[in-house]
Amino acid sequence: MSALRSTPHGSRRDRSAIAVKGFLPLLFAGMCWHWARWGIAFLCAFWINEVTDSPRMVQLTGTTMWAPLLFGGALGGVFADRFDRLRTIQWQLALLVPTVAFVGLLEMNNRLSTWIIYPFLLFAGVGWVGDMTSRRALVLEIVGTQRIDNAMAYESFTLASGVAVGNLIGGSVAQTLGVGEAFFVVGGLLLAGFLCLYWVPPRTGVVSAAFDSSSTVQELKEGFALVKTNSGLLSILGVTVVANFFLFSYFPAVQRIGDRLDASPSQIGLIAAMTGFGMMTGSFVTGLWEPKRRGCVYIGGVAFGLLILIPFGLSNSVPMAALALFVAATGGGFFGATQSTLVLTTVPNEMRGRAMGLLSMAIGALPVGTFVLGEVAEPLGAPLAVVLMASLGLVALILWVSTHNQVLRMGRSADAEYPD
Repeated sequence: MSALRSTPHGSRRDRSAIAVKGFLPLLFAGMCWHWARWGIAFLCAFWINEVTDSPRMVQLTGTTMWAPLLFGGALGGVFADRFDRLRTIQWQLALLVPTVAFVGLLEMNNRLSTWIIYPFLLFAGVGWVGDMTSRRALVLEIVGTQRIDNAMAYESFTLASGVAVGNLIGGSVAQTLGVGEAFFVVGGLLLAGFLCLYWVPPRTGVVSAAFDSSSTVQELKEGFALVKTNSGLLSILGVTVVANFFLFSYFPAVQRIGDRLDASPSQIGLIAAMTGFGMMTGSFVTGLWEPKRRGCVYIGGVAFGLLILIPFGLSNSVPMAALALFVAATGGGFFGATQSTLVLTTVPNEMRGRAMGLLSMAIGALPVGTFVLGEVAEPLGAPLAVVLMASLGLVALILWVSTHNQVLRMGRSADAEYPD
């Protein structure tokens, strides 16, 4: 492929995504979704931990919620390329609001059970696929390539704020009012996100293709073919797999580590929220810094996060656990702020939904990683399992980048393979 070059970036004001009509409400809708999604993840893991007291069952909550990314990402990418992306995310939120409220009502009436929690998490995970493939691609469609670095820094910041606020809401509301009431708060966030989408202008010239099985299969094949024909995309996706399998699989284990430290529900929520605050810091720094070697920041963030995750697993107090997780998550912020931008600018416009679908599938390594961590934690304990996964992750990252180093050479969007 011949690389297309665009003119150098203008002023910081010219690169600001905030100035583009429709971006702010789309960003706020995404923020509400991320807050709600992490609130769901925390509340379900907390409830399962209280009921079962099993590391395996707690880790299974993460595995279930993130499984649709692995198994449905490619199909979600086809939907994102064939159908109106704005309508897709509107339907996603419209269906989730009453579902979350129903789960909250069951819990308040002491009728919630594990066989309801896991299907509910699976359904919420399908919504994550829709956000990853449709809303992220819609962001680039609205702001254009010149502003995509700035837009994705905001996106990563809101995702990270979801990790922080979602866990804080889950922990504090569950402790003061109850788990069922906390689910209603989450439903309110989803409703707010749905309303924000009415201020996103519809995209003119977007025509939905007729849905038939033969063309869908063909488009799925074209999406998977990107892995073979685009070595840069393959390099990016491999790093994503390593990060999600080894780095981010610790999320549900925070509940068990908090128990070992005799932390209260609100303290566990605070520890978990450090992931969000750290990622927000990394995203904010990336947005201000606007690194020329975006690929190096992407890989370096994963390596830094894995390294600092080791002292988190070995923490012997709540402050130490919170601080270590904050620092480790800062590396995750560098990784998250550059991930979608790298993928979206490595493929042509008509393939961006499917490329994001492949990214979704790569992120789908997360449920596998959480399952493996849970199985290791069952006999060895969550702290040792986290340390072991982080150590192996560093080795895996070095091996992958040494054999697939294309991402190291990727710079800013001015040097993108497909700038527009």
